[in-house]
Amino acid sequence: MPEKRDYYDILGLSKGAGDDEIKKAYRNLAKKYHPDVNPGDEAAEAKFKEVNEAYAVLSDGEQRARYDQMGHAAFEGGGPGGGYGFGGYDFGGAHFDISDIFSSFFGGGGGRTANRNAPTRGDDVSAQLTINFEEAVFGCKKEVTYNRVEKCDDCGGSGAAKGTSAETCSTCRGTGQTKATQRTPLGVFQTSRTCDACRGTGKIIRTPCSTCRGNGQVRAKKTLEVAVPAGIDDSQRIMLRGQGNSGRNNGPAGDLVLFIAVRPHAVFQRNGHDVYCDIPITFVEATLGAEIDVPTLEGSVKYNIPEGTQTGTVFTIKGSGVPHVNGKGRGNLQFTVIVEIPKSLSESQKDILRGFADSTGVKNYAKKQSFVKKLFGGK
Repeated sequence: MPEKRDYYDILGLSKGAGDDEIKKAYRNLAKKYHPDVNPGDEAAEAKFKEVNEAYAVLSDGEQRARYDQMGHAAFEGGGPGGGYGFGGYDFGGAHFDISDIFSSFFGGGGGRTANRNAPTRGDDVSAQLTINFEEAVFGCKKEVTYNRVEKCDDCGGSGAAKGTSAETCSTCRGTGQTKATQRTPLGVFQTSRTCDACRGTGKIIRTPCSTCRGNGQVRAKKTLEVAVPAGIDDSQRIMLRGQGNSGRNNGPAGDLVLFIAVRPHAVFQRNGHDVYCDIPITFVEATLGAEIDVPTLEGSVKYNIPEGTQTGTVFTIKGSGVPHVNGKGRGNLQFTVIVEIPKSLSESQKDILRGFADSTGVKNYAKKQSFVKKLFGGK
């Protein structure tokens, strides 16, 4: 016989470990080596038995005291209550529900099957709604058509044909679950599983509804009018509560999630609540200054640009941007002037410009003067 390992070493604990430490170590190791988690793994099964043997002794105050005093010799030849069901400890014929053990290990997952007769919320449904730039800025009302799952009107969601009703499953007696008993070294375990006869519903439909084929739900096309709020942006979402798939067993419906797609504008671009555009101006307008027409989201406005305006200069019109969604205030409109250089000039026009250039030299061009000084060292 191989020498038995120290129970504290098996659980990875020191001899003075507290009850909570012992319980925590046991749960972690039992979860790791459980046969249901490691099917067919003999090494894991052996570890599982070893962990349970150690825990059975160290979790019992009397057994632990004997073990701390005498070690494994304390249990040689049997102990109180008769034989040793697990290498030296008798579980006393106790019955365990493996579902409860898994529930404590895995946070409620485990072997328990959810009650399929309980009210269940329907799934959410998603759809895309495409709108133009102005509709996104100022808001609008749009119709959206999408597919969703609805309760079958012909059977009222029962799945049974008119004039009939579902029967309680005789196999599981309406619980949706069946139990099996298994004797293991840990004791006698009960495992729960979904009833094969009713597929966990607890009901048997002898005459299914011809419309939904016993499902209780059908796919349908739905059209809604949607109020799109002013200021919504591309890729944002609108959530319509209760407009998704219908629930089961009188459960609430899911939601409709609308993903907004905004078509680009020919002139404007948007960043948050601010709007941007480029405006071309002539060489003369930039030089002498001018009153120009500036397009906004609500029509053109007059704007005076100063003389000597350089290309790339940005001007701001406050409060002419996008409204804040469900809030107060608006963003700004920023426009950039682009000085357009004339092309295809006549000879007389060129002569005029040459005369203009000779009369100004470089004294009216501050940037050019600075560049020349840097290039030639101030000469």
